[in-house]
Amino acid sequence: MRFEALLDRHERGELSQVEAAELLGMSERTFRRQRDRFREEGDEGLRDRRLGKPSSRRAAVAEIERMLGLYRDEYADFTMKHFHEQLGKRHNYKLGYTVTRLALQAAGLVRPAPRRSAHRKKRPRRPMPGMMLHQDGSRFAWLPGDARQYDLIVTLDDATNEICSIFLVAEEGTASSFRALAEVIERKGLFCALYTDRGSHYFHTPTAGGKVSRRQLTQVGRALAQLGIEHIAAYSPEARGRSERMFRTLQDRLPKELRLAGITTLEAANRWLADTYMAEHNRRFAVAPEQPGTAFVPDSKGAARDILTIQEERVVGNDNTIKWRGLALQVPPSPLRPHFVRAKLRVHEYPDGTIAIFLGPHRLVQYDPKGRLIDPLKAAA
Repeated sequence: MRFEALLDRHERGELSQVEAAELLGMSERTFRRQRDRFREEGDEGLRDRRLGKPSSRRAAVAEIERMLGLYRDEYADFTMKHFHEQLGKRHNYKLGYTVTRLALQAAGLVRPAPRRSAHRKKRPRRPMPGMMLHQDGSRFAWLPGDARQYDLIVTLDDATNEICSIFLVAEEGTASSFRALAEVIERKGLFCALYTDRGSHYFHTPTAGGKVSRRQLTQVGRALAQLGIEHIAAYSPEARGRSERMFRTLQDRLPKELRLAGITTLEAANRWLADTYMAEHNRRFAVAPEQPGTAFVPDSKGAARDILTIQEERVVGNDNTIKWRGLALQVPPSPLRPHFVRAKLRVHEYPDGTIAIFLGPHRLVQYDPKGRLIDPLKAAA
């Protein structure tokens, strides 16, 4: 409804200021201000006086152009957030992230991110245990009275929120991932998929912030492929919501529980986590799966033991030895061939430091961590 008509009804006493303002969708104060302008200037007084004037908060054109030039010349492979951080750190840039992002998008230098679903909308759980597990680490001062930080490695089931493996280590890496996987497979069996972050021990990422490589596998990626377990990469902290929420709970509860149990050392904490805490936590926080049954299958052939190892190929030298981490490993004769000079063999290093050498599926020999022969195993024909 036009302003003049409502103003006329107000002046005839049919409408109060409050009623007229409500019908126009404005405050009573704004109605009075526009009434006075209309009386003084007519229709022109109702025109928005901000139109045609540059905003006092508008970013300087020269600064925007400088930023765009820097992106084109030096930072084209950076994510927007990383680029904005470097601008402030290295180029005395003061404009905010949103202004920068919109300018980059308007210039066609970056694409707008795809629209996300509603805030706080959680991804549905997998319907059955063993269909997907999450593995993640959290660095924190876990031990009471000890200011040092350790990594807590947790592997939990997506369907039930049940913790399948939990322990503390000095630093997260390939060894801790193998240990967690071995514990899960021993307790539960093989599973369908593992969901992790893009840490360097999980994935190779050719471009910072970009997609992970599906061809260049890490030791963990190679082991999962050999076990037939799909490896799924998380591309944001929000995507790891299950484990992030779990760690918030653990950071609040676990140090207090350790203090009450009188535990102050890493070794004692890990024994307590496996023997006591994991079962208690699962009773408190695990949920029932959507469907009955399980997707876990037993590792009946024990394949995980040889797969969850550091594996590399080596060429045997003219002295019939393989060089490995400063050791010279003598390869004994085998029924498969009298010597292995110039042969390409596969070295496995196990979590306990022992070493084995394989030719295809055949284990040729095994050594202790110092490279001393344990037992020259006969290869199966």
